[in-house]
Amino acid sequence: MLLEHVRWPELGSLTGRIFVAPLGSMEQHGHHLPLFTDSFIISRIASRLEELCGDKIVLLPAQWLGHSPHHRRFGCLSLDLPPYVEMIRGLCRSLVGLGARRILLLNGHGGNEVSCKAALRELKSDFESRRDLYIAYATYWSLAAEEFAAIRQSPEGGMGHACEMETSILLREKPELVEKSLIRRDGPSEEGGFLTIDMQKSLPFYMVNEFDEFSRSGVIGMPEYATAEKGELFLEAAARATARFLQQFETWDFQTR
Repeated sequence: MLLEHVRWPELGSLTGRIFVAPLGSMEQHGHHLPLFTDSFIISRIASRLEELCGDKIVLLPAQWLGHSPHHRRFGCLSLDLPPYVEMIRGLCRSLVGLGARRILLLNGHGGNEVSCKAALRELKSDFESRRDLYIAYATYWSLAAEEFAAIRQSPEGGMGHACEMETSILLREKPELVEKSLIRRDGPSEEGGFLTIDMQKSLPFYMVNEFDEFSRSGVIGMPEYATAEKGELFLEAAARATARFLQQFETWDFQTR
């Protein structure tokens, strides 16, 4: 069910469903992809998820404004850390006010992670007495990590930003927005050792960097491996992995046992 289609007298009937809030961004994606890439992709995944689980979820419109200060030297629209945290807190407080007891923040932009985790810590304190309230954060490429590993053809370092996966999905869903002649790899590659950046690899250290310190073009990864056929596989894998997560999430009762 789409929340945007609900009339207010019907809100009371939604309390038993999982509320899903897709989170995106508006930021540079190299020379070949549009600023709206993250928001476009998470919207497409969410739409497929609603088709799979429509009777169990209430899907919010995608939040396109993210936390993206690391992209500002190339170009972005971004909320700073404190207001983004407060936006997530306010969103979840509103959903709880509507009767939501299970909320998934379904993320599509890596820069939102720190803010969302901070918001969830604050929300846990805000609703300390609500043992029946479950709020989770998950990024689609982590939920579908096993499936993505089977689909990808690039080596480690090939999937980061405006990469094989994101370019494949845009080629599948919105090919007219992909400037194929400008597709180029960039960023730390598989030879980078500890510095290799890949969405399927956790770095063993933490630093704060601006995007142009890693990449001249705004790309991290190997978009030359992208195909529309893989785009379909990535989208379907992300939606189905999220659906599997929700199937378990709706049964969790460990907070009240």
